[in-house]
Amino acid sequence: MEYRELGRTGVKVSLLSLGTMTFGEQNSEAEGHAQLDYAVERGINLFDAAELYPIPPKPETQGRTEAIIGSWLQSRGMRDRVVIATKAIGRTKMSWLREDGSPGRQSRAQLLEAVDGSLKRLKTDYIDVYQLHWPDRPMRIISRGSTTRISKANRIPFPRSSTRSPASFGSEKSDSSASPMRHPGA
Repeated sequence: MEYRELGRTGVKVSLLSLGTMTFGEQNSEAEGHAQLDYAVERGINLFDAAELYPIPPKPETQGRTEAIIGSWLQSRGMRDRVVIATKAIGRTKMSWLREDGSPGRQSRAQLLEAVDGSLKRLKTDYIDVYQLHWPDRPMRIISRGSTTRISKANRIPFPRSSTRSPASFGSEKSDSSASPMRHPGA
């Protein structure tokens, strides 16, 4: 397996990653564990998840993917050998992802709730890469300061957006050039 440095973090990730969005819906926990084992045996160390998974999103299955990864991490004792990348939802009408029934937003309170939920389901005390699943349009750009508060607690060493450039971080201004496209759940 080939590996690349994750940005300038010093963390080496496999050239291939394992997407896990079917764990808990189309794949059972045992099948998810078998796939994770198979991936690690072949040198894959990067696993992609999201608080929303599995797909299709449903209230009764939300979070199962992370829970399956968490039970695997706990049973295998491999947390230090893998890189977990997971994501928080963006703006959506889905109101069953938040404890108070609020529609999804990328507010400070909702992101903190999402991080805490992911950490609990993943049975870990840190997430290697935390991403915004889709932009919260209309959106303000998340400031480096707000992500730094979470990072300094070592809960998310490398906060990132799966849909925004690194230059987006560090600006408190809204992005007026952002595409008007909306996520299907919005």
